Amino acid sequence: QVQLVESGGGLVQPGGSLSLSCAVSGTIWPSYTMTWFRQAPGKERNFVAAIQWKDGDVYYEDSMEGRLTISRDITKNTVFLQMNALKLEDTGVYYCAAAAVIASRRGLAESYDYWGQGTQVTVSS
Repeated sequence: QVQLVESGGGLVQPGGSLSLSCAVSGTIWPSYTMTWFRQAPGKERNFVAAIQWKDGDVYYEDSMEGRLTISRDITKNTVFLQMNALKLEDTGVYYCAAAAVIASRRGLAESYDYWGQGTQVTVSS
């Protein structure tokens, strides 16, 4: 079992920055992919960024690459998502997820076994 707890969301103006955290507890297998998804109101959960727990390889959603940095601190069992130059369309609930997934399914929400409760990010002027 893996437990995930997100934090760091809030209200930010367009162009601003936020740093999200995902505290991980339980059994973390080296093969796990740790991923952030965003769910806007009335829409499905969409892939944002992922990091391989073992080797730290990172992957980003194409339209957001350059504005995001995903990282992990193995000593603290925490995954981070730094978001810069935020846009109105970045608004949504951000979820942290974990699973052992193959590359072709990394961006699919249904591939993940474990989820946090989510943290709200609102970009508004």
